[in-house]
Amino acid sequence: MLTRLSIPSSVDAEPIAAEVAARIDGDLKRIEEFQDRWERPKIEQFVAADYRLVFQTLVWMIRTQMMIGRRFLEWGCGFAVVSAMASRLGFDAIGIEAVDDLFREGCKTIDAWNERLELVHGNFLPPGSESLALDPSLPSLGHEATCAYDVIGLDLDDFAVVYAYPWPGEDDFHEDVFDRYATRGALLMLFCGPNDIRLMRKTS
Repeated sequence: MLTRLSIPSSVDAEPIAAEVAARIDGDLKRIEEFQDRWERPKIEQFVAADYRLVFQTLVWMIRTQMMIGRRFLEWGCGFAVVSAMASRLGFDAIGIEAVDDLFREGCKTIDAWNERLELVHGNFLPPGSESLALDPSLPSLGHEATCAYDVIGLDLDDFAVVYAYPWPGEDDFHEDVFDRYATRGALLMLFCGPNDIRLMRKTS
């Protein structure tokens, strides 16, 4: 069972170091340029989150929430900005991305942030979890990429925190996957749109 945790409205007042803010702004510019390129079609399933708000929420979470460990996993990491931020905050972070172009851009982000973390080209869904989806057309389903957990030698229940930006209509599916496969006490953070970050703990 997942228990929703209340994030205060004042979370957007959490301070952000100037160097981190500059990194985020630079990444947002890269993402805009990537999406505006004319020579290739847009990747419709990738949209940038509000990285400043995500960073502030991570800072608040570290300060106020009990965590069962420091392993952090980003599902569908895209440009891997959140993975880089998590590493900067002291997590042992891993990002998973199935789309080739996005994976390459994520590697550039990690180099620019100069963070030691792992990016995996693969599918973030645990084996068998696609059966939990009520809608077979969800964007997270059907990726041909290798199972990322086989690559890293870890399972979902080895992680203390999981972050994702689910496509509209996928949030329930992500919650169900986390509820089924995560370990008790782990935290799930979902960015679901402007000013909508949700934090849940697996309590049973």
